[in-house]
Amino acid sequence: MTDANPHTLLRPQIALPFALVALIWGSTWYVITGQIGEVPASWSIAWRFALATPAMFLVAVIMRKSLAIGRAGHLLAMFIGLTQFCLNFNFVYRAELHLTSGVVAVMFGLLMVPNALFGRAILGQPVTLRFLLGSLVAIAGISMLLLHEARVSPLGGNVGIGILLAIGGILAASIANVVQANETGQKLSMPPLLAWSMLYGTVIDFALAWITAGPPVIPIRWEYWAGVAWLGLAGSVVTFPLYYTIVRQIGAGRAAYNSIAVIIVAMLISTFVEGYQWSWLSASGGVLAICGMVLALRARRAPPPPLEPMSEP
Repeated sequence: MTDANPHTLLRPQIALPFALVALIWGSTWYVITGQIGEVPASWSIAWRFALATPAMFLVAVIMRKSLAIGRAGHLLAMFIGLTQFCLNFNFVYRAELHLTSGVVAVMFGLLMVPNALFGRAILGQPVTLRFLLGSLVAIAGISMLLLHEARVSPLGGNVGIGILLAIGGILAASIANVVQANETGQKLSMPPLLAWSMLYGTVIDFALAWITAGPPVIPIRWEYWAGVAWLGLAGSVVTFPLYYTIVRQIGAGRAAYNSIAVIIVAMLISTFVEGYQWSWLSASGGVLAICGMVLALRARRAPPPPLEPMSEP
């Protein structure tokens, strides 16, 4: 049961986990940048989920959730593993070779748009005019951010390739989000479904890494493995139970506002740590993007993202 009280977010039992999830997910976008230098992106992803997968199974056991998900559940988990925990992350890690982490995070704020469109096409969920208008405003704002990024290009990378890679990640994550909300997914408890999905995704990640980057690359720097631990444990395991507790208490619609908080945290980190250079164009675009997302999320009948936290990097 959800709480309809508009001041629910101010209660400590909601506000504290809400803020913690936003801080952790907001930081993961930057932590990724330390995973894609000396180690091929594919191997960094493989190490991340090799650590996260057993931890997610442990979470399911601690929550006393049955790990039996049936044949249909395993087929769904395989598909989510491929799209979410392999394709999505491989696109995202590579996108951050060309775009600052905060900008990639802002782009992922648009995940709700393909979620809604795929949800309408696959699940028959309605899309309201207000949602579409808000999405267009957000897209205009993000376009201004990307134009600024192309002019400054602080990473010296190919911004166009970065944009295409980020879009690939958004589409892969969105497909996973919508498909998991089908009839099979609705019947399954989320922790075991996530655990099995991560397991299948990890197997695919290792195969892809070996094919594309050769034998395993194992760095010795403790900073690298600290980043892997933060991404795998804090970014993927700690936050999921917290987020779903929030969803149960205040509903998926208002819980989705966490994505806005994540973007703000990511851009602040990108500014003070990554050296993101603001201009009137980028500042206006950032404000416009966030206002558009808020407008879209406030569309009462617009379908909420089926599994918003699976957009985390």
